[in-house]
Amino acid sequence: MDADQPIPATVITVSDEIHSGIDGNRAGLLAVELLGRHGIHTELVVVPDDVERIRAAVHDARTAGSRLVMTSGGTGIGPTDVTVDAVTPLLSYQVPGIGEEIRRRGVATVASALVSREVAGVIRGEPSVFVLTAPGSRGGVRDAIEVIGPLLAHIVAQLDGAGHF
Repeated sequence: MDADQPIPATVITVSDEIHSGIDGNRAGLLAVELLGRHGIHTELVVVPDDVERIRAAVHDARTAGSRLVMTSGGTGIGPTDVTVDAVTPLLSYQVPGIGEEIRRRGVATVASALVSREVAGVIRGEPSVFVLTAPGSRGGVRDAIEVIGPLLAHIVAQLDGAGHF
């Protein structure tokens, strides 16, 4: 990837309420804004809490050329929190330190961050894609982007075969 081109990304908001129009997409819009501050060109998609719809959205984002696919929502332990279950089987391998750091930051202000199940990893392919499941709260999105934002250029370079720097 050309270092002068913005990294293409997709944020997938996973929420029955937002998908149906009952609630606004505050966390998704915040993700787009914060990623933009890191030079990331981001598309925003909304899907309901449905495993197949989540997987289809990830597939569509990859097909469209996204190098980062970040979901927002569905990382908790409730009955409709299915994002992690939908995404994990798609990953070629996980990068556990990312989720650990997001939870570490979150628990500094909200104890319930410990029951969030963020997962980060890579789907290998041409090109490979970095995937992160982030919480659906604005605080969780902020924590997630504080962690991955400064790393994204390095992550994409690594996925493209660059040496360690």
